[in-house]
Amino acid sequence: MPGNISLDQVRLAGSLVDDLRQADAVAGADLLCDVAIHAHARLSAWAARASYSREVGDALQSALADLSIEAAWLAIDADRRSEARPYLHEAITRARIADDPQVEVRALTHLSLLIRESQPGESLHCAEAALRISAGWATPRLTTLLHLRRAPAYAVLGDASGFSREMTKARRQLDRGTHEDDQTFVHFVNDQELKGIEGLSFLALGKAERAVQSLRAIIANPSPNHRRNQVYYTVRLAEAAYQQGDVNEAARIALDVLPAVSQINSKRVSQHLAQVRGSLAAPQQATKTTRQFVDAYDQAVSA
Repeated sequence: MPGNISLDQVRLAGSLVDDLRQADAVAGADLLCDVAIHAHARLSAWAARASYSREVGDALQSALADLSIEAAWLAIDADRRSEARPYLHEAITRARIADDPQVEVRALTHLSLLIRESQPGESLHCAEAALRISAGWATPRLTTLLHLRRAPAYAVLGDASGFSREMTKARRQLDRGTHEDDQTFVHFVNDQELKGIEGLSFLALGKAERAVQSLRAIIANPSPNHRRNQVYYTVRLAEAAYQQGDVNEAARIALDVLPAVSQINSKRVSQHLAQVRGSLAAPQQATKTTRQFVDAYDQAVSA
């Protein structure tokens, strides 16, 4: 690699992040995670050795932070969560060095997602910090996403009123529509995502029937540009149906989505389907429909 870094080369690194995001939305993270980690290591090592101007330096810090965030997200989706947090901490540090609040907010948004189940209180604080930092310049879709980070954290904490309050704020912001200043990473924030987060939150609150209603609405109105998310929420619908006590419906949904899960290369999604399989394989759940799904799942996994 050359000893000097130009703005054109920094922009090229930024385009790599865009390419990774687009591929991930379609195909999932399993095949992309190592690519992002390798690219991050190479570019970080190059930046440490090369020379560049102050202007290029700030842009480089932001670009490396963005790549760190993407590597962290891909680690989350590939179910390699323990690898994600250092990248997000690095991204926050680089964003501070570059005085880039947009990148810092992106990192905090992903950190809020990463720690939601294990540290829901800290997840709330991360999303709140992102709301505070972005006050005055956040677009409605970004604000929607930040409220959608807070809503399920409240649900994990068992705070139904906090969850409901954040969902109301998210809907109000989403209804304001898109904006020319929307960042690329918020393009997945749509009605499908809102319904999905609502469904997952109802699951966390132990309200399986409400979860089924929210998640079923996603199947009725799919978002073709976000196939991985569509498949993920369909798998969670099977889980919700099981928790509701309808094992045959859970098996039918799981059987229908099985081929898509095999294609999208997201270990996060496949792990959830494996949990559904484990639940439906219990002897007390045995029906013709549940056995059909379990047999098809086992055959697909062994293929």
